[in-house]
Amino acid sequence: MKFSISLCFLVFFFLETSAFDDDALSFLHYYRSCPDVEKIIHNKVKQWVAKDYTLAPALMRLHFHDCAVRGCDASVLLNHQGSERRSNVSKSLRGFEVIDDIKAEIEKKCPKTVSCADILTAAARDATVLAGGPFWQVPYGRKDGRVSIAKEAEMVPMGHERVTDLIEFYQSKGLNILDLVALSGAHTIGRSTCGSLQFRLFNYMGTGKPDPTINPKYLNFLRRKCRWASEYVDLDATTPKTFDVQYFKNVQNKMGLLRTDQILYSDSRTAPLVNALASQTHVFHHQFAASMVKLGNVQDYLSADDGEIRVNCNCVNA
Repeated sequence: MKFSISLCFLVFFFLETSAFDDDALSFLHYYRSCPDVEKIIHNKVKQWVAKDYTLAPALMRLHFHDCAVRGCDASVLLNHQGSERRSNVSKSLRGFEVIDDIKAEIEKKCPKTVSCADILTAAARDATVLAGGPFWQVPYGRKDGRVSIAKEAEMVPMGHERVTDLIEFYQSKGLNILDLVALSGAHTIGRSTCGSLQFRLFNYMGTGKPDPTINPKYLNFLRRKCRWASEYVDLDATTPKTFDVQYFKNVQNKMGLLRTDQILYSDSRTAPLVNALASQTHVFHHQFAASMVKLGNVQDYLSADDGEIRVNCNCVNA
């Protein structure tokens, strides 16, 4: 089944989704109180990614998981019994040490000023750029939440959902179908545990057969690679270290690693967007940046008077 979409239609959506109207956040929030905050974050992220390039997608994923639960409030960073971070579904999250390192440096220069939520949001942006992705301006002023509940971490999509489930989840965060497809493009880099896809390889939906939407050659590769659930496999088998549109081309060729990747091409609501982004790198970059701004602005629970500026990102202030 083939779908197409015009560039003008996509640009219309881009303009609609790129609007920023949130009085609580500002591009100038730290202009006087911590003018070097972006420089500190950028330099630290650059140092860490230079030592381990897999930290770039890890930081992007950590940011998504944070914003997906209670909004972008750094609740995913809290490290206590029963927190999101201690949840079984969060075991593969990485990059906490990067945020701790950045926070320690910022506290030396600007004590009790910059929130962990703002640090994580900016670090995800810088990680994207270092991976070859687009740059976008990050508005600041987020507060750090005081609540983190392990059970709530299970709300984050884990690769088994239907397209309708994904759309409803994104809509609950103020995001739309275009944001869903564009942000899925983050899977152009990074890895997944084999445990997230083994059900597709051997006994899909109880049929005793593999998922029929997997390219046969790709299926053979994955069966060899994923004998153990704990093994890791690249989300993009073609250009795993490059932020590009190959993810969308892979989906077109039945090489989407996760079920939630591949089903984007079998649904009439999302397939036209896959086709559009697969053929237009500049549009993908622009839309990814616009969708990341929207993601970074999600504030589910905190009002202006809620939250705090944590001194240590791992725990609430005494």
